Amino acid sequence: MEDDREWMYEGRIVNGMFSNEWGDKVDEFVAFALRHPECVNGGTTIRCPCTLFKCQNKKFLNVEIVKVHLHRHGFVLNNYVWIYHGEKQVHQRCSSSVRVSVSETDQMVSDNMNHTTYHRMVCDAAGPEFNLDEEPNAEARNFYDMIRAGDKPVYEGNSKHTQLSAAVRMLEIKCRHRYFYSTKKLVRKLGLPVQVIHCCVNNCMIYCGDDSDLNNCKKCGHAWYKQKVRGSGNRLYIRKLKVLYKKMHYFPITPTLQRLYASTATANEMRWHSEHHMEDGKMCHPSDAPAWKHFDGCFPDFSSEVRNVRLGLFADGFQPFGQSGQQYSLWPVVVTPYNLPPDLCMKEEFMFLTMLVSGPTNPKGKIDVFLQPLIAELKSLWGVGVQTYDISKRKNFQMRVALMWTINDFPAYSMMSGWSTAGILACPHCMEDFDAFRLIKSGKQSWFDNHRKFLPMNHPYQRNTKDFIKNRKVTKQFPGDRSGDEILLDLNNRGLRKVIDVDAEVVNAAISKTLFNIPGKTKDMYKSRDELNKYCRRPQFAQNLVTSKYPNVPFVLNKSQKKDVLEWVKKLRFPDGYASNLGRCVDANKLKMFGMKSHDCHVFMQRLLPIALRQFLPNRIWEPIIEISLFFKQPTSSSLTDEELRNLDEQIPVILCNLEKIFLPSFFDSMEHLPVHLAYEARIAGPVHYRWMYPLE
Repeated sequence: MEDDREWMYEGRIVNGMFSNEWGDKVDEFVAFALRHPECVNGGTTIRCPCTLFKCQNKKFLNVEIVKVHLHRHGFVLNNYVWIYHGEKQVHQRCSSSVRVSVSETDQMVSDNMNHTTYHRMVCDAAGPEFNLDEEPNAEARNFYDMIRAGDKPVYEGNSKHTQLSAAVRMLEIKCRHRYFYSTKKLVRKLGLPVQVIHCCVNNCMIYCGDDSDLNNCKKCGHAWYKQKVRGSGNRLYIRKLKVLYKKMHYFPITPTLQRLYASTATANEMRWHSEHHMEDGKMCHPSDAPAWKHFDGCFPDFSSEVRNVRLGLFADGFQPFGQSGQQYSLWPVVVTPYNLPPDLCMKEEFMFLTMLVSGPTNPKGKIDVFLQPLIAELKSLWGVGVQTYDISKRKNFQMRVALMWTINDFPAYSMMSGWSTAGILACPHCMEDFDAFRLIKSGKQSWFDNHRKFLPMNHPYQRNTKDFIKNRKVTKQFPGDRSGDEILLDLNNRGLRKVIDVDAEVVNAAISKTLFNIPGKTKDMYKSRDELNKYCRRPQFAQNLVTSKYPNVPFVLNKSQKKDVLEWVKKLRFPDGYASNLGRCVDANKLKMFGMKSHDCHVFMQRLLPIALRQFLPNRIWEPIIEISLFFKQPTSSSLTDEELRNLDEQIPVILCNLEKIFLPSFFDSMEHLPVHLAYEARIAGPVHYRWMYPLE
């Protein structure tokens, strides 16, 4: 047989019409299959490779019927290697139409600017040259077919449109006018499929796998489809068109990860994590961190293949209609590869949407129901892997995938891990070794005076019985974070936690609950003042028995000071891309800030807050705020050393204790406690900006 098997798809016309030459080649194919007894069933039946769904190299049919099927329907796509009909070796060939040289590409670009737009769309992803030493697998071949489509004219003599540009234009027309469905067939070769999965309206289950044939939810019994009854009297009937109650969209990650190795622009970069060397003990990438190296030691069979992919998983909810629009919760789940160098890692083009969970309600603790397809795919990629073509090596290899950690804000962390982030056990590091308590008047959980145990022994604060909980000395020490084996004794599954949104919570607390004293959000309430001296010795803040009023606390700004700060913020201008327009977050009438995203809080906390408060607060209050701002700034640096992080680990308990000497016990919830563990996490998993939520948000 000939090596070039493009005849299977080019010699046949449509509707069963074919040339005599194409019919002869089909006869040769059948004769080839009959020469291999191991692929023949019963002496006269072989697998039918036609495009019918029931066939496609799955069903054995008589050879004459196979010929009829091929004449009518043609060969199934990507059947270049006849592995189901006795062919053992992959042909070492490359169609001449796949070889696109740089000079030819440049000539086409200079000849036709309209053609350039669509040709570069593919070349930007895969690079301009494809000389393949080893035959690509089926998935990679689909991608290279797209390259050919970017060069091949729609018909001979047409210099305006290629097959790809014409298909993209027709897809645009379809989106606008809702027709031309068949034009998507060419673009499907991009290999980026989507699965629409039906769900129970109560988030109990998804209808896929063994449950795809059910008509009612097996948990709550709710119907799968809406039943539309029409007619009147004795002529009632149910519409045959089924309308779903709820659905989700799942985007398999396997084709997306394979595409990273099919492109010359990224194939080499996917090995960067193993080829670079750590300089001067500075961690500039998660691969420099102890967690990555420990993983390599635990799974040497995985780490021995440097092209295996390591992922991080984001999950967060948002309201697509804004705060003032319809209440609707939409949850995207995104993965990102960590094999890439720092200048590419966590960038927008390498954050891949894998799942979109529709609302209108928050999935809350049932998000694991929607994660089932992703978990099944990740298990398959971890245990078995998938054959992938590496354009940089021009070889196929078995790609495996590992999920390193999940990246969430603290409420979503509870949903993803199952660890409750409310109550006295909210901290997943301290666990049962907590000192949180419930306030008598307000009934809230307080983490006040929970940080002296992190100080070194014999520190003066441990003997202080005035500024913290009165008459209390601290003699115990924090036992340290548990090892993985110890955690697995208590939990079946626990991921590394994302903590960088802590500074967003801290700045929100600092602005709303204390400094600006915003009604409805402030922690300086009469209940807090009533219970204050039950825990601390601060008689200067007690209620005046004559006037029944409470004195002002020194950390709250007065009305004129608030106006000055807000006017200053409103006039601020930042470099493009550094921060959003904070002026739109200022409410000059109510003297507050609103609608700040987590990155806005990050900028405000680290850069603006110390400057804004310098002239309004006494030094004993302003200095701890400066210290906490600088603390959050350091772990987000592009490179970190173990010594720097150990110093931060020693500084943060002192900083939090200084804040406890100033603010009320009601101010300290679990979010004000979590920074005490931030330096440790950065020391274990590497620079914090590889595990924060800002790129997704």
